[in-house]
Amino acid sequence: MGAQQFYRDTWAEINLDNIYYNVESLKKILPEKVVLFAVVKANAYGHGDIQAARTAISAGASYAAVALLDEAIALRKKGFTEPVLVLGTSRPENAALAAEYDITLTVFQKEWIDKAKECLKESKPVKLHMKVDSGMGRIGVKTKEELKDVESAIRENSCFYLEGVFTHFATADESDKTYFNQQLASFNELLESFEQRPELVHASNSAASFRYPESYFNGVRLGISMYGLSPSREIETELPYPLKEAFSLRTRLVHVKEIKSGEKVGYGATYEAKAPEWIGTLPIGYADGWIRKLRGKEVLVDGKRVQIAGRICMDQTMIKLPNHLPLGTEVTLIGRQGNEFISVNEIADELETINYEITCMMSNRIPRVYIQGGQIVEVVNGLF
Repeated sequence: MGAQQFYRDTWAEINLDNIYYNVESLKKILPEKVVLFAVVKANAYGHGDIQAARTAISAGASYAAVALLDEAIALRKKGFTEPVLVLGTSRPENAALAAEYDITLTVFQKEWIDKAKECLKESKPVKLHMKVDSGMGRIGVKTKEELKDVESAIRENSCFYLEGVFTHFATADESDKTYFNQQLASFNELLESFEQRPELVHASNSAASFRYPESYFNGVRLGISMYGLSPSREIETELPYPLKEAFSLRTRLVHVKEIKSGEKVGYGATYEAKAPEWIGTLPIGYADGWIRKLRGKEVLVDGKRVQIAGRICMDQTMIKLPNHLPLGTEVTLIGRQGNEFISVNEIADELETINYEITCMMSNRIPRVYIQGGQIVEVVNGLF
């Protein structure tokens, strides 16, 4: 598979139908005039930025959102023509570049406006969304005075267009609603300070989109759940529709050998056979994001769970096989094989982290194979 595009026996499969379903399902429960932002930062959480963005737009999203101006420009250079919002900070010196590429920037400092206007004198206007810090503690205006100062600075200059305002919830994915309610109240209070409220107001992330219709305003941002993953384990029972995971990680056996009782495997010789065993080698390691802490974790071979044997290497992983298996046998590290399923959450639990981190940390050494309608529609090798 994909011999023309990559030359290793490890790949990630991205199910575009599942991304479409997850986006469409949220769109169906939103009021008609609520704009859906598809968050595709960090290469769409490891799934592929342009592929995820185009799929989301076809499923009903209106806007893409990224973290960095670099990510936004990358989308434009790949042919994405729909609106793109940079959620994080950008240099004021790059405002004209954003205008050139028709990219919307986030602002929250009057000083930024003062510097950016000097760079926009011979440029077309740049669209802006103001960020409000309602309690996340990262970036954003915190007071009415700050908001008014930034709004005035923007509206006094024809080189800016204040299209939107937004905030981000810190605890929307937790059972306790107290802090969420405090943030929502703070955001609502600051909204009243605008001389002229921007046309787009968005606050809901995936979790808030599922749980709090009062936070919809007229825009929501779908991030992690666009890819079929719950924002947290705490709210899995509150999801309004079943999510479908889009990410699978697969590889193949490239070497199979029988070892004797007492023989050792891997760095540090930490694994010792207690009896004659079959050991298989997989061409994936911690340089790919399949990190050493997953030692002892199970993977799927022939629809059965088998254990990783010894320490995971930079480029290779050894597993204990139930019997001799032919070279080229497919091994699933994340995803479904037969009746067994290893979810992204299962890997996250093993690593004592969150599902976001798992797909994000899979490196560009792993080719992405895009599946739609049961067929391969695109293969991307991040090394070419």
